[in-house]
Amino acid sequence: MKNQKILLDIEEEEEEITLGLVRLSKDVADYELFFQINTLNTFKFSRIADYVHQGKYYEYHFPRFQAFHTDSRICIHFISNKSAQNILKKVSTELFSVEEQTLYLLDGFQDVDYLIWTSEPFDDFSVILLPENMVFQIQNFPLSSNEELFHSIQYYA
Repeated sequence: MKNQKILLDIEEEEEEITLGLVRLSKDVADYELFFQINTLNTFKFSRIADYVHQGKYYEYHFPRFQAFHTDSRICIHFISNKSAQNILKKVSTELFSVEEQTLYLLDGFQDVDYLIWTSEPFDDFSVILLPENMVFQIQNFPLSSNEELFHSIQYYA
């Protein structure tokens, strides 16, 4: 009896996650913002290890915050869209370097201060009470699996 080859027709699904884009209405330090958020909510955000992005000339650090919502059993992540710190790895000898001192995770949305995502694939960020005088309404943003940021979020989530 011959061995039969079984061919599986597996299509790669294009996955997508929904981010929440948070814009601040005024310039506020992150510790002040999260103090206000923690006073409004039963769950408490805490600062965790920075997300580090390795560039050619700089190492960029993005502050991250995390909380666990016990009622819905989800983990909520906040990450700064703008790098808060950069470390020079080597001096550029190129006349026109494409790498700048400040990096944005979503370069097309430089007005966005924080990105939110959850451990569960849903796009309802209404469980998070935000201070009305500091934050505009959260905008949903679909992020496809083709993006580099998608894989970073999957790794850190």
